[in-house]
Amino acid sequence: MERSVKLTFAILFFFIGNLLAQEKEVITKEKAISLALEFNYGIKIAENEVEIAENNKGILNSGYLPTLTGRAGAGYDLNDRLTEPEDGEPLQQDGIENNSYNASVNLNYTLFDGLGRLYNYKSLKEEYQLSKLQARETIENTMLQLLAVYYEIARLTENVAVLKDVLETSKDRVTRAQYQFDFGQSNNLAVLNARVDVNNDSVNLLQTRQQLSNTKRDLNVLLDRQMTHKDFSVDTTVSFIPKLQLDSYVADAEVNNVSLLQLDKSLEITAYDIKISKSGYLPTIDLSGSYGWNYNRSAATAFFPGSRQTTDGISGGVSLNWNLFDGGATSLRVQNAKINHENQQLQKKQLSLGIRRDIANALGNYENRLYIYKVQKENVRTNEDNFERSREQFKLGRITSIEFRQAQVNLLDARTSLSLAKYDAKLAELSLLQLTGQLLNVEL
Repeated sequence: MERSVKLTFAILFFFIGNLLAQEKEVITKEKAISLALEFNYGIKIAENEVEIAENNKGILNSGYLPTLTGRAGAGYDLNDRLTEPEDGEPLQQDGIENNSYNASVNLNYTLFDGLGRLYNYKSLKEEYQLSKLQARETIENTMLQLLAVYYEIARLTENVAVLKDVLETSKDRVTRAQYQFDFGQSNNLAVLNARVDVNNDSVNLLQTRQQLSNTKRDLNVLLDRQMTHKDFSVDTTVSFIPKLQLDSYVADAEVNNVSLLQLDKSLEITAYDIKISKSGYLPTIDLSGSYGWNYNRSAATAFFPGSRQTTDGISGGVSLNWNLFDGGATSLRVQNAKINHENQQLQKKQLSLGIRRDIANALGNYENRLYIYKVQKENVRTNEDNFERSREQFKLGRITSIEFRQAQVNLLDARTSLSLAKYDAKLAELSLLQLTGQLLNVEL
C-alpha cells in the first residue's frame, strides 16, 4: 500500500512537472529573428518604403504612357431681341432659345523629350535598389539590437543559475555552522557570518532575477509581444564562426558592406541626374490627336430661319518645342548635378577609409574578447578545483568559514566573468559580421 501511494505521487509530480515545463516557452535565436522580421515596427516601415519605391519604378510613373482626356459641355441661351430696320416697322422677339452641345476625346503623347524621361526611368530603378539596401540596413541594425537583448537574457539566465548554486551552498554552510555551534565546536560568530552571506546571496539573486525580467520585457517590445505574455526562456548555447571563414568575410567586406553599397547606388543615381539635366539642351516633340462632336441649335431671326448644325471629326498634330536659351537655367542644373556626383565620390572614399578602420578595430576587439573568453574558461576550471578542495578542507575543519567564503566568491566571480566574456565575444563577432555585410547570411 505504501509503495503504491509513493508511485502515485511520483506519477503526479511527473505530470505536474511536464505541465510547468510546457507553460514556459523556449524562444530560440531563429524564432526571435523570425518574429522580429514579421512584427517589428521598424522593419515593417522599411518594407513599406521598399514597396513605395517599387511602385515608383513602374511603367505608370515612367512618363512613357500617353494621356487621354474626355471633355463635354452644354450651353443654353434665352434672349429677347428687338430688330429696328431703317425702313419698316420694328420687330420684337421674346424668348429666343439657343442650345449647344459638345464632346471630345483628346490624346497627347510626348514622342521625344531629350532623353530625360529615359534616364529618369533608369534612376527610379536605382532608387528602388537603394531602398532595398536601406531596408537591409534597418534589418541588420534591428538584428544587432535584438541579439544584444537576447544574449543579455541568456547571460542573466546563467547568472541566476550560478547564484542559486551559491545560495544553496551558503544555506548549507549556515546549517553546518549551527550544528558546530550547538555541539560547541565553534562560536556564534561563524553562524552570524554564514547568515550574513546567505542574506547577501539572496539579495544578489533577487536583483539578478529582476534584471532578467526587465530584459525579457525589452525583448517582448522588439518582437511586438504583449507585456502580459507568459514567461519564456532562451537558448544559452553560443557558437563562433571558424577563423578561415571569418577571414574570407573580412577580405570581401568592401564589396558587401551595406553602407558602401548604398553609396554605389547613390553614385549611379547622381550620374543619371547629370544626364537628366542635359536633356534640357534638346528639343521635345509632342503628338496630339482628338475626336470631337458639336451640336448647335439657333432660333429664327427676322431675316434668317432657325437652324440646327451637327459636326464631328478627328484632328491630329505634331509640335516641336526647343528652348534655345533659358537664361542659363539648364547649364546651372548640369553644373550642380556634376558637383553633387563628385561629392558622392568623395563621400565613398571617405566612407571606405572609415569602414576599413572600423573592420580592423572590430576584428581586433573580437579576437581580444575571444582570447579573454578562453582565459576565463581556464580560470573557471581552476576556481572550481580550488572550491572543491576548499569545501573538503572546510568540512574537515582545516580552514575557516572566511577562507571557504573567499573560495566561493572567487568561483562566483569566475563563472559570471566567463558568462560575460562569452556573450561579449559573440556580440563583437556580430558587429564584425555586420561591417563585412554577412550578418544576414550566416547561421547565428
